[in-house]
Amino acid sequence: LSDPAASRGIVERGVVRVVTPGTVLESALLDHKANNYLAAVCLDDGAGAAPNKGTGAGPGNGSGVKPGNKSERADAEVGLAYVDVTTGEFAVAQLPASRLPMELARLEPSETLVPAGEAPPDLGIDAGIDADIPLTTVDAAAFQPEVARRALLGHYGILSLEAYGLEEHGAVTLPLAVRAAGAIIDYLRYTYQGEHPTLLPPAAYRTDAYMTLDPQTRRNLELFAAGRWDSRELSLFAALDDTRTAMGARLLRRWLGRPLLERARVERRLDVVQYFYDDAFRRADTSAALSAISDLERILSRIQTNTAAPRDLLALRRSLEAAERLGGVIGTADIDIDADTDGDGDAAGEDDGGGGVPDAVRRLAAGLRPLPALVALIDDAINPEPAGPVGDGSVIRAGFSAELDAIRSIASDTRAYIAGLETAERERTGIRNLKIGYNQVFGYYIEVSRTNLGAVPPHYQRRQTLTNGERYITPELKEYENRALDARERLQELERALYRQVCGRIAEHGAGIARLAAAVARADVCHGLASVAVRYDYVRPEVNDGTAIAIVGGRHPVVERVLEPGAFVSNDATLDADDAQIMLITGPNMAGKSTYIRQVAIITLLAQMGSFVPAAAARIGIVDRIFTRVGLQDDLATGQSTFMVEMVETAAILNQAGPRSLVVLDEIGRGTSTYDGLAIARAVVEHLHDDPRRRCRTLFATHYHELTDLAATLPGVRNYRVAVSEEDGQIAFLRRIVPGGADRSYGVHVAMLAGMPPAVVGRAQELLSDLEEGNVAGGGIGGVGIGGRRGGRRGGRHRDAPLPQLALPLFGGGIGEQLAEALRELDIANLTPLEAINKLYELQEQARRSDD
Repeated sequence: LSDPAASRGIVERGVVRVVTPGTVLESALLDHKANNYLAAVCLDDGAGAAPNKGTGAGPGNGSGVKPGNKSERADAEVGLAYVDVTTGEFAVAQLPASRLPMELARLEPSETLVPAGEAPPDLGIDAGIDADIPLTTVDAAAFQPEVARRALLGHYGILSLEAYGLEEHGAVTLPLAVRAAGAIIDYLRYTYQGEHPTLLPPAAYRTDAYMTLDPQTRRNLELFAAGRWDSRELSLFAALDDTRTAMGARLLRRWLGRPLLERARVERRLDVVQYFYDDAFRRADTSAALSAISDLERILSRIQTNTAAPRDLLALRRSLEAAERLGGVIGTADIDIDADTDGDGDAAGEDDGGGGVPDAVRRLAAGLRPLPALVALIDDAINPEPAGPVGDGSVIRAGFSAELDAIRSIASDTRAYIAGLETAERERTGIRNLKIGYNQVFGYYIEVSRTNLGAVPPHYQRRQTLTNGERYITPELKEYENRALDARERLQELERALYRQVCGRIAEHGAGIARLAAAVARADVCHGLASVAVRYDYVRPEVNDGTAIAIVGGRHPVVERVLEPGAFVSNDATLDADDAQIMLITGPNMAGKSTYIRQVAIITLLAQMGSFVPAAAARIGIVDRIFTRVGLQDDLATGQSTFMVEMVETAAILNQAGPRSLVVLDEIGRGTSTYDGLAIARAVVEHLHDDPRRRCRTLFATHYHELTDLAATLPGVRNYRVAVSEEDGQIAFLRRIVPGGADRSYGVHVAMLAGMPPAVVGRAQELLSDLEEGNVAGGGIGGVGIGGRRGGRRGGRHRDAPLPQLALPLFGGGIGEQLAEALRELDIANLTPLEAINKLYELQEQARRSDD
């Protein structure tokens, strides 16, 4: 920390920065297409009220986190704050604890701060989030209400948080969010001991303004990674990403991760996409301008923390010039930009019809106002082709500083003199191989080989003896050495000072650069979505506040890219909470059921994020949440089988889905015996249909073609099947979804396609024939149904068909009396089918335990 030349003894040392996962600035350690978030979580149960015994603003010295009581926290509120120090983004929210897992899954923070010695919130491991959420415990005092508030006020140099929407009439409106935000500021002071990144003002947002996507849904719809190997190249994000800048890619990721719930905001995004979609020349000019723009957000962050290299400043200048060209392509605007509380560029505003340009486009153009003063500053100050690092004299441009030019002249003259001196000394002494050199220890010297030592003049002063010669110094050379070294030191010091001065002047325009970066990112995303829409024949969806989803010729945006052009078979879909509430889709494996139900969910999601969709036409009634139960997986660490995981996830859907939800269920009940699975699948369909709290639009794909009978008794159920062509014993899956129910599963045929040995396939076919005829010893599948429901109307109670006879023992003493009492207490009239099955399982387990 001190100049070695001016220090006595050991030079002063100290920690200037602590590098942690959430505070990394170095480009080589970051994914340029993803944000690197540092988050903090504050509970509504006194977290941070008791300071930890440790001191300092860094990680606390307590015993770590304690497990919390999940049931006690189910309805608690949580404060959440997060920053990206590489872009300056800063956001805060106060939300129910139950929504925290989904929000953390969306953010994927590299580091999450929690108070040391306090019980952290349930981070949602049971809800499907991996258990390795990176936690950092910090001094709990940083979460104290007044400490956190003062940290925010001090950081921004203000007297009240009212301007940021966090305070009203002297009272904090989001106390938990403020406490979490203050803890982040305190942590940044600890990690950045010197210059710390400049953060945008904290933007308060509401999670209920966005569609909720839990971790399972993100995974099942393959938003950011696909397949067993988590391939990014086959993800939905990759299919949509035609951005030209890192800023645009990060914004696209945010849009895809949280679709909108407000129709007006969706329409504003679609207006901008439409603006680029309609004009091929505009798209081409926009693409050219965007391609010349570097990562303005992260360049600004490096400038503000004094870690920017000259190439960053040159990239900034080129980007500012390109952004000005981009503004010219999009058009001019003379309107003010409303505050954008969530950083997505969707500030409210109505289309005034000015020149036929949508209001959202005019706002975008307004954000692209040029910064000519900065361009001129960098152009005047920075050499366009610096030969070395800052301090070597080649970075600051000639003419920017008269003092620096004078020092450069002295240094240049001195170097020229020494070069000429070498020639003169050779002629004076007659020593042809005499040379003048320089090193850090001895400075400038004259070197003479051993064979020419006899010709050395007497005024040469020996400085160093070598194996093959001697090194000398002369009074004249020493004088010029002092002048050269002095000029070099002054040159280094002055150029570094001037460079810091230039960076400081650029940092003063940080707000303007950040505004420009946000507008560039938005233009990049909308231009990219328009380019994808043109290239792959997407259409603008109609988004409304109704309850219907109507898709004509829908396609899966990823699968169709993998297939040969034109090979993907498009399909229609119709769902309506008031009519065709449940699409019951039957058909064989490998025929396209899973692709179909996922593509409906993906088209809905794309429409609400503001993208055109892969379809011939689409009308989407706003969906507040998408639930998916797809695929097989287990959780061996917690002892959960694949069937248990399936049941847990299905139970979560049945308990949380609402009238505006979209539910995607694939093969419910396949992880257990046929009768158990069929019973559960049927009960789930009935529950989603009958429960007035649910009534959600549902896509239910199943192998149980026995469920097709439900369409006759449940008015909201519609049967669909995957069309199959069967001719001369050959079966072809047509991938077409058509009305009606399937009567076969074709599982043996799929096994043959998978490469099963012919003997196994033949034997399976024989057994299947026996089972279908009921000839296998012990009873067949045919002939015994699963208590089907007959008659009745939607929402009412249905009379049950006779159940198969149960061989119940006579109730005597002991366990028999307990079972009889349990049966007498059942309120059968008010039990849902699923509750009845669960109760029956409980009684069965009780009887089995008595046998043991």
